[in-house]
Amino acid sequence: MTTTPATPAMRPARPEFSSGPCAKRPGWTPEKLGSAVLGRSHRSKLGKSRLQQAIAMTRDVLDVPDDYLIGIVPASDTGAVEMAMWSMLGPRPVQVLAFESFSKDWAIDAVKQLKVETEVLDAPYGELPDLTKVRPDADLVFAWNGTTSGVRVPNADFISADRQGVVICDATSAAFAQKLDWAKLDVITFSWQKVLGGEAAHGVLILSPRAVARLESYTPPWPMPKIFRMTKGGKVNAEIFEGATINTPSMLCVEDYLDALKWADGIGGLEELHRRADRNLAVLEAWVAKTAWVDFLAATPQTRSNTSVCLKVVDPKVTALPGAAQAEFAKKLASVLEKAGAALDIGGYRDAPAGLRIWCGATVEQSDLDALTPWLDWAFATVSAEMSLA
Repeated sequence: MTTTPATPAMRPARPEFSSGPCAKRPGWTPEKLGSAVLGRSHRSKLGKSRLQQAIAMTRDVLDVPDDYLIGIVPASDTGAVEMAMWSMLGPRPVQVLAFESFSKDWAIDAVKQLKVETEVLDAPYGELPDLTKVRPDADLVFAWNGTTSGVRVPNADFISADRQGVVICDATSAAFAQKLDWAKLDVITFSWQKVLGGEAAHGVLILSPRAVARLESYTPPWPMPKIFRMTKGGKVNAEIFEGATINTPSMLCVEDYLDALKWADGIGGLEELHRRADRNLAVLEAWVAKTAWVDFLAATPQTRSNTSVCLKVVDPKVTALPGAAQAEFAKKLASVLEKAGAALDIGGYRDAPAGLRIWCGATVEQSDLDALTPWLDWAFATVSAEMSLA
């Protein structure tokens, strides 16, 4: 006879642990967006000033070098990465580090869509590829932090300071949470919906002088859709990086991003954002260390994400199940937690190994993670009893 496990006494005050769109910043309410430029053109003086402010505050909060360009572009982080790939790849061999779902998509784009000379350096979920194989004479495309695998590069030491290629870095779940090595990166992309909890559909594209030089010296042989075009008359279209977006942005989303940037600046800027994410990860590390049924998907602490924390069930009763049953167990964990109002949207990514994914970025409060861990144990006991594994 199975018994129902005791329900924890306290729920997280904010159970939003989704990996995108992520939790809003603490204290956020819709009323904070009352000064949004609505019903006006984004090209009006007022609308453009908001976009320019978003660019300027991004530079300040993220510590972007003065000679790097920052633009707001369509289609979230995906759009920003695609713009760079379609505009810059071709004149050199390409390497792609493929160790999670999105970086595997970039590999498919390079190999099957652009059909450029490409070497894919891959690794299973939870691991990094062999970074010693990265070549200085090739262009490089990689994700700094694997949102769907919970694995990040520990630093950029594997990128040569004397490289001849350009480096395109998908930093969407790393920006504002992990220390980016700007000198080693030529294209940096992210979306507002990740670490700062903004709304989706807009991307940020940051270009180094080396990236600008590539754009102005190379014309791709394939047709270029309008939303990918960053040059005009052989020169970078400076207007894109001065607040004149390629297509119409949501000014409500822009205002929301500004609100998040002001919050970040007000709590201490980039250093405090990093500290909050690290502190949140530490809560889960302490819990995993004393919990037998679970482990990190990323086995190496130095490459473990402090934002998209991916967990796997290692209890022998579960791992002895067929693969489909293991996946069902993980889905049930997420489901019972959502029904209990303890955690929302923490199922593992659909292409990743079965497990849980808990967002630990700076907009998540440590107190909510402290309250979550007893619920994770409760969910495990509940689903084990339901599936007669207890």
